[in-house]
Amino acid sequence: MKTRIAILSFAHMHAWSYADCLRQLPDVELCDIWDDQRKRGREAADRFGAPFAPDLDRLLGRKPDGVIITAENIRHRELTEKAAKAGCWVLCEKPIATTVPDAKAMIRACAKAGVGLGTAFPCRYATPVKLAREKLQAGELGEIYAVTCTNHGQSPGGWFADDRLSGGGATMDHTVHVADLLRWMLGREFTKVYAEVGNQLHRRTLKTDDLGSIHMTMQGGIRINHIASWSRPASFPTWGDVTMEFIGEKGVLWLDAFNQKIRVFDDTAGKLIWDGWGDNPDLGLVADFVDAVRNRRAPSVTGEDGLRALEVTVAAYKAARTGKTVTL
Repeated sequence: MKTRIAILSFAHMHAWSYADCLRQLPDVELCDIWDDQRKRGREAADRFGAPFAPDLDRLLGRKPDGVIITAENIRHRELTEKAAKAGCWVLCEKPIATTVPDAKAMIRACAKAGVGLGTAFPCRYATPVKLAREKLQAGELGEIYAVTCTNHGQSPGGWFADDRLSGGGATMDHTVHVADLLRWMLGREFTKVYAEVGNQLHRRTLKTDDLGSIHMTMQGGIRINHIASWSRPASFPTWGDVTMEFIGEKGVLWLDAFNQKIRVFDDTAGKLIWDGWGDNPDLGLVADFVDAVRNRRAPSVTGEDGLRALEVTVAAYKAARTGKTVTL
C-alpha cells in the first residue's frame, strides 16, 4: 500500500523540490496538490501528474497520510491545525511560524491530535554537515569556544519581502537554518541574542531586511557570529551558502555545506553555474518524513526544533528594535 502525501501550496519554491523527492521514493503517492492560487496549483499538478484539489477541506476529508506545508509563513499555523484535526502527519516549511505563540499552538494541535509534526530543515541531511557533527560530538575539537556562520542567498522577492506574510526578511529566512544546525551539532541551547538588521542592498525593491548581523551565546559561553543576507546577485552561480567555522581548544573545523559542486560554463544560461554532484538534502528530509508517517513516529526534526530556531530569530528582531541583548 502506498503512503499518500499531499502538498499544501506551492508558494514556497522548496515545494517543487519536495514534490520531485516524493516521486523518487518507492511506494509513495503525491495524492493531491492544493493551492489558493489556482493557476500556480494547476501548473504544479500538471508537472507532477497529481490531482489539483481546489477545496482544502475536501482534500483533507480524503484522509491523506501526511501533508507537506509550503505556503506563506503566516499561513503555517492555520494549515497545520487543519491538517492535524484531519489526522495527517505534518511536515512544515521553515520557519515553523512567524511568532512563538503560533509555533506553540501548532505543537499543541499536533500533540492533541496524536500526529507527528516536523520542521523542514534539510541542511541536517547534507553529508558534510553530518560528518562535521560526528567530529564535534566525538570531541575531536575539544571544547568549542566560538563559531562564525553565514547563510547568504539571492533575494526571493514576492511574499518573502512582505513582512505581513513572511514575518521578516533575510534574518527570518536564513537565521533559523543556522540556529537549528548549531543546536543539533553542539547539543546546546541559546541563551542570549543581539542583532543589527537593515535593508542595505535592495532599498529600491524591498521594504524588509536583506541583511542581518546576529551575535549569539550558547550554553557554556560559546560565542556565535552569524551573517544572514540576500546578498547574492542574479548572476551568482548558485542560490547561496551555509558555512560554519568552529574554533575549539584542539583545532578549527571549516564547514561548507554545499561545496560538492562542478563548475559549468553554460553558454545557454550565459553564466557560470555550480552544478552540485553531492547528495540531495531535500531527499533525506522527505524520506525521513515518509518513514515517520509509515511508522507513526515523530519526524527526526521536530516541531520543537522549529520553535527553538524561531525563538532565536524573534529575539534577533527584538534586539535590533531595542538595541539591547535579549535573554532567552
